[in-house]
Amino acid sequence: MKNVKFMISSANCSSLLYICSRNTLLNIRRDDMVRKILLCCIILVFFIPSINFAGSFGKDDPSGTPGNWYVGTSPSSVDNGKHPILFVHGLNSSSSTWWEENNMYDTAYEAGYETSFIDLYPSKNMWDNGSLLAQKIKSISNHFGERVVLVAHSKGGVDAQSAIVHYGAAPYVAKVITLSSPHHGSELADLAYSSWAGWLAGIIGSKSDATYSLQTGYMEYFRSQTDHKSNVHQVPIYTFGGTDIGSFGSSLYWGGLYLNSYGENDGAVTVESSRLPYATEIKVDAWDHSSIKEGTSTFSLFDNYLNEGVYSLASSLKMNPIGTVNTEDNGISTIIRGGEVEKEKTESFRIEKGVKEITVDWISNQKEAKLTLINPKQQTSTPITTMKDNTAFFNGAYHHSVTITKPSSGTWKVHARNKQKYLLHVSLDSPLNDKIDFSLNRDKSLFKAQAKDDSVHLTTKATVEFYKNGKQKKGKVQMKKNGTLHMPKLGEGVYNITVEINGKDENGAFERTKIKTVYVDENGKMYE
Repeated sequence: MKNVKFMISSANCSSLLYICSRNTLLNIRRDDMVRKILLCCIILVFFIPSINFAGSFGKDDPSGTPGNWYVGTSPSSVDNGKHPILFVHGLNSSSSTWWEENNMYDTAYEAGYETSFIDLYPSKNMWDNGSLLAQKIKSISNHFGERVVLVAHSKGGVDAQSAIVHYGAAPYVAKVITLSSPHHGSELADLAYSSWAGWLAGIIGSKSDATYSLQTGYMEYFRSQTDHKSNVHQVPIYTFGGTDIGSFGSSLYWGGLYLNSYGENDGAVTVESSRLPYATEIKVDAWDHSSIKEGTSTFSLFDNYLNEGVYSLASSLKMNPIGTVNTEDNGISTIIRGGEVEKEKTESFRIEKGVKEITVDWISNQKEAKLTLINPKQQTSTPITTMKDNTAFFNGAYHHSVTITKPSSGTWKVHARNKQKYLLHVSLDSPLNDKIDFSLNRDKSLFKAQAKDDSVHLTTKATVEFYKNGKQKKGKVQMKKNGTLHMPKLGEGVYNITVEINGKDENGAFERTKIKTVYVDENGKMYE
């Protein structure tokens, strides 16, 4: 392994970062290194306040190259009772997520921990990343001379468990801390692969092996391949979940609105998905999907769990038996549309009486979408906020949103006047949401949307996008057969199902959209 020393501290120019990589050998002459260090010192002295940081990375930053790993500055006094930490990033991210606009690295350093960081594939699945991570964990453990604790954000927690259970990393890992990891997938991944999102997802590149694998149906298949392995309890896991989606206009707000139908969430992952039935949940609190990985948010809460000998205490806490994780939906509260605009286009949707609030979110590949919202009285307005997506599921997309309280009932329209690909998401806060149920009879491969109230009458239609090994094999396959929604038998793969629900009650007509994924294995067994 090649070790290259770089200047990293703004307060003390003699502090050094070891950047370690087996894949990249950096040949730097000694005099070049001296000049770089002197130049960095001069710049830091004149332009950066004297604040004690664990480290900051200059133009020779860790590159984000998959497989590269890096060792942080060693504290002046290392406590032998503290395991070294390996920080693992999530979907569409890199190792820099732990120090750029985040004080997690600094916080760990100041607490006396040795640290390391790794770059995985930002858009590959848990099998590819698990294999890569397992190889590097062994090297990192050998570097420190002991087992490491993995602190993993988002999909990094899934990758970490894959490395431990499926690729032999268990002997080198003491514990795992997961920060809002989608252990049961994310419904936002389902949305990204839905028929309505196809136009937008295709142009912004949000369809990837990683997003594909995080569809909820596929993740339940992964759970079936993982949770009953004999070594699944070999390394203790501790979890965190978040419940803050931010306020209107914030970068995770729209994701939170969509996920509200599935329970409390942090804008990208539901609380229920962040849990494992055999893991210890340390805390669920008001963090969003970004803030949950910040040092000031969670480090002090898992600090004690990083130390040697703590597992015996934690394992005595009450844990859920396998199978008790609640993944039931909490009503149906969304209307979804999607497509492309060549010059101009109008989308319409119906709002029933009694709705408390709606949020209209036009998700586009264009920052300038040129939208006009038209209410049933033909009054017009323009979406008031534009935010770039921060959920990692629609990277590169822009959200053009507006929230309206006590909206008029009837047909609403959104008129677009700019060439673009789009996904329209309407979230409704309505008493009607809890009157509609959607279920799957696995034995008969039968889907059913039904009203919980006799006054509500429903009609449904559904289409399937069928994928195998991440590749679309069939699109817009109709499900209705003899008046019921039968899932077609297309073989092993992911069935991404979009159900359009239209109905009437005492207040008039309404509509909703439900998106669900099911994975069918080679034996025809279904996972949802």
